[in-house]
Amino acid sequence: MERPRAAIVGLAGPELTAAEAALFRAMPPLGVILFARNIATPGQVQALNAAIRELLGEQAPILVDQEGGRVARLRPPGWPEFPAAAGFEARPAEAAEANAALLGLTCREAGFDVVCAPVLDLRLPDAHRVIGDRAFSAHPAEVARLGRAWVRGLQEAGCIPVIKHIPGHGRAMVDSHLALPRVDASRDALAEDCGPFAALASSGAWAMTAHILYEALDPELPATLSPRLISQVIRGAIGFQGVLVSDDLCMQALRGEPGALARQAIAAGCDLVLHCNGEAADTAALLRDCPPLSEPAERRLALAQARMQRHRRPLDAVALAADRDAWLSAAA
Repeated sequence: MERPRAAIVGLAGPELTAAEAALFRAMPPLGVILFARNIATPGQVQALNAAIRELLGEQAPILVDQEGGRVARLRPPGWPEFPAAAGFEARPAEAAEANAALLGLTCREAGFDVVCAPVLDLRLPDAHRVIGDRAFSAHPAEVARLGRAWVRGLQEAGCIPVIKHIPGHGRAMVDSHLALPRVDASRDALAEDCGPFAALASSGAWAMTAHILYEALDPELPATLSPRLISQVIRGAIGFQGVLVSDDLCMQALRGEPGALARQAIAAGCDLVLHCNGEAADTAALLRDCPPLSEPAERRLALAQARMQRHRRPLDAVALAADRDAWLSAAA
């Protein structure tokens, strides 16, 4: 198989179709991300993930948004329900770590190895609720404390975390799924937003960019497409040297053809792009024009995998649930 494109793509439904398989053989993406439309039962999703890896290789990352609360693709009755991040504020880090490890075990058993969590954005009271209770706190130090525990728990379970949305989505007044947020905060205020990401910059997690235009950092381009912001802020001031993946290029915050956006994001400094809608024509256009995975990106992927393997350990789901609930009850 040829070198994969620097892309993670969505699928149309609960099975890998013959057309998708043919497309992936001709123009392989690095990996796949699944959504509610792709997930029905534990057996079905395990079989789907096995089919993806049979086609793309055992090393192919399969991603899932599984934060807990309102952002969870694996839901009852097939899977346990997990609390939102906000419920852990001011609680012991052990509770967050146990919860994340249990969540990671759930994802790993279903065949996922990359979990798009935790959210390190600040939960600011006047901002759009698209973040809201997905964030741990309004205080950078508290977000960093709990985010560190969350990352560790996911790694212990054998999953690679994805911290999001770097350099910070918390001040956005509109939902980037629907329009491009423009944040006019000062550099000093934005430095607070960056704090949790800087604290976890060397954790081994991937990071997902924000489709947000920060007037004080780059008045022309949103973070995902901004060479200046990625080099000077994300790689520079924050010090993040891990795998940098774009948020979904299909979101309405961005405008343009899939392949052109992919090229622009990779040229700006993203290692990978997400393209999630699962529509055949869009996915084909994206893969046709998306650059291949670069050697620096390949090295960063290997380092994230090695970091996770160092932290991975045998875990007992029943014991983890008991530990989490005990820590939460004690703190209350």
